[in-house]
Amino acid sequence: MLRTLATTVVAALAAIGLTSGVANAATLDYVALGDSYSSGVGAGSYLDSSSCKRSSNAYPVLYAGRTSASLNFQACSGAKTSDVLNNQVSALSDETDLVTISVGGNDAGFAGVMQDCILGGDSGCKTAIDNAKAFVNGTLPGLLEKTYGEIRSRAPEATVIVLGYPHFYKIGGSCSVGLSDTSRGYINSGADALDSVIQKEASEAGFAFADVRPAFTGHEICSGSAWLHSVTYPIDESYHPTATGQAQGYYPSLVAALG
Repeated sequence: MLRTLATTVVAALAAIGLTSGVANAATLDYVALGDSYSSGVGAGSYLDSSSCKRSSNAYPVLYAGRTSASLNFQACSGAKTSDVLNNQVSALSDETDLVTISVGGNDAGFAGVMQDCILGGDSGCKTAIDNAKAFVNGTLPGLLEKTYGEIRSRAPEATVIVLGYPHFYKIGGSCSVGLSDTSRGYINSGADALDSVIQKEASEAGFAFADVRPAFTGHEICSGSAWLHSVTYPIDESYHPTATGQAQGYYPSLVAALG
């Protein structure tokens, strides 16, 4: 309870720039788990040469820097729930105060779905999204339940924030080439299905859910002010938040979820 209170107080002070002088008294043991949306793929300024592509612009680093939290940055590009369990949760302990995680998109075959939508037209996109939704609704809940259960077991005193995924596209936006609005709508509906299941499982585990969709509204691809990459190079950065998306989309969503 005291750790949760310390987290809330420091987050509130960070939001108004008043952490100076209190950081040492309320230093948080913070572990950031998850996939590329947490590691910061697409945000640049990578901290090392590993394939995890952990960015100094990612929301975990921003939060740690603004609160003087002690960050153990485990999130890694491409991570599935199995990778979190096998490679990341060992960083947790009963001393952990704060845990953040985004995971589930890779389990649902995110990269393959986007490829099918780009290459397969509206029909191929709908089939790919329908198949992904079937996995999300049928199989993913059990995978998340196991993952969240292990997090709670290893970090029994921690505040845990589960972050979701944004809509990729503004429908009826400024894009005149590429996917049709029909396919873009299918893709957004896939994000909704994923976020719905993640939110439900997070709630059942007693974790808070940070919905990033409101923050990204008006900043989707085709909005004219996108905080997400479209197809880009390196290709693995496609459909990931920019540095601005991390700073103005994910970071404030985390702070809001902390209350």
